Amino acid sequence: MSDKTQITPPEAHGHFLDEPELPSGVTRFWLIRHAVVEPEARKVMYGALDVALCAQTMAKQKAGYRSLAQRLPKNAVWVSSPLQRARETARALIEASEGREDIASLQVDERFVEQSIGDWHGTPHQEFPSLLSLPPNPFWSLAATETPPGGESMLDVGARVGKALEERAALNAGKDTVIVSHGGAIRAALAHALQVHPETALRFTIQNLSLSIIERIGGIWRVIKVNELPDFGG
Repeated sequence: MSDKTQITPPEAHGHFLDEPELPSGVTRFWLIRHAVVEPEARKVMYGALDVALCAQTMAKQKAGYRSLAQRLPKNAVWVSSPLQRARETARALIEASEGREDIASLQVDERFVEQSIGDWHGTPHQEFPSLLSLPPNPFWSLAATETPPGGESMLDVGARVGKALEERAALNAGKDTVIVSHGGAIRAALAHALQVHPETALRFTIQNLSLSIIERIGGIWRVIKVNELPDFGG
């Protein structure tokens, strides 16, 4: 009989991340905001309008696409908002993923579209405050509870994004999902993960081409990172 004592390691608890690499087998969502849109669109409140990306900025930020693509997982499900600025950003990232034949066909899910501001679409920025019935959020153009005529509130956005996340988490349990979406929708996803009011989640900054990551473990969501920018320098 050996005199060496067998020590049984304790069961994993807390789901701590002790290594730089994220573990596999976790239901994880990689949320990416689309690239910068063309200059004329940026002069007005474009919301859920289907505006084009800025070709000049895309060319200038080519290194950023490579940097972000290298950060993304292999064998992931790829999803995009139906708007062209999200779909084109997703395609650019896929093209920058050299040797990534494992990437499946891009799926389009309209529930990850940007907040619709209805009849207020196309309003010049300087005129927009006069349309509001509620004081705007300090970090968003309107309050989370404001519903533009013919549009939706951020509460509405949170409901549809939350439902989409839950359904996709069940469908792709234990897998990675890359979602190319919009600033408002990603804030809504963070609100859903943290179970906070969308008004609070509007305090998050979500920049173009930024990466945010959330996970669902045992039916509970947690946030891994928010607004991580790629390396645009090279």
